Amino acid sequence: MEILNQFSLKHYNTFGIEAKAKQFVAVHSLDELRLILEQNANEKKFILGGGSNMLLTQDIDALVIHIDLKGKKIIKETEDYVWVECQAGENWHEFVLWTLSQNFGGLENMSLIPGNVGTTPVQNIGAYGTEIKDTMVSCEAMRIDSQTMKTFSNTDCHFGYRESIFKQEAKDQYIITSVVFQLTKRDHKINTAYGDIQSGLAKQGIQNPTIQDVSRAVIAIRQSKLPDPKELGNSGSFFKNPILLKSDFEPIHSKFPEMKYYEVSPTEVKVPAGWLIEQAGFKGKRFGDAGIHKNQALVLVNYGNATGQEILNVSKDIQQTIFNTFGIHIEAEVNVI
Repeated sequence: MEILNQFSLKHYNTFGIEAKAKQFVAVHSLDELRLILEQNANEKKFILGGGSNMLLTQDIDALVIHIDLKGKKIIKETEDYVWVECQAGENWHEFVLWTLSQNFGGLENMSLIPGNVGTTPVQNIGAYGTEIKDTMVSCEAMRIDSQTMKTFSNTDCHFGYRESIFKQEAKDQYIITSVVFQLTKRDHKINTAYGDIQSGLAKQGIQNPTIQDVSRAVIAIRQSKLPDPKELGNSGSFFKNPILLKSDFEPIHSKFPEMKYYEVSPTEVKVPAGWLIEQAGFKGKRFGDAGIHKNQALVLVNYGNATGQEILNVSKDIQQTIFNTFGIHIEAEVNVI
């Protein structure tokens, strides 16, 4: 376990931004993590997972601790369910594929989301009608200041839309080390409510899809819309879909009757941010090496040598234009560092 100085983070963030860490260390066990935290109690620390949900706009003047804990195991099972514990450093998509190879259901709609398992509860990641909160039982976390372990139940995490306790009152206090999921072994709950999934399955003539069929359909959709970060730097969806009170949305909708929306509660609707950005004319636009992807307006991309600040400037321009045009504020989903 070696601490490296002035370490390039270009290959540790999916935007492919060149930024340096004052110091960098990768930890592979709880003991290593505990030791590093103890020995550097007074140092500024930055916890790094898969680097898929952040935009680096500057060098990191801190000790960057890369969480590289590996492993997964079945900790309990019944005829209907299985409880799987996965370590924080496992790649999320590879973990999803492993659950599908075991015919465990519940994560298939979240196939191909970039990042590592440990950061999934922080963001309450979700896609195509499912979120982490639907299957996560608990997560283990180490408190940074005392190195003590704490178990957070699903309820403890205070999950919301792309929200959790780890982004609010427990922010920067804990490092998630493993996550437990409850998955189905039979009578899987197949979720094909999203039209793209339905049409993808229909094209293949699949009327009674398996969880593996759903996963393949989701992968095909994401690959058709979203660029591979290994080929074109990006962080997936850059913005959250705004949720508005119906009372606020109605006058906007009367002015823009073609605006798409989804009811999320008796009093709220969700508006697709991608639709807003596309209507504002940003889809496929390029500003130097920073730009908006040609197939998915929610995705900001690095065409090669964009700085984090250049990408941030594009995002702010989009936000201001959307607000000026529609009177709707869209928030960044990505963490700006």
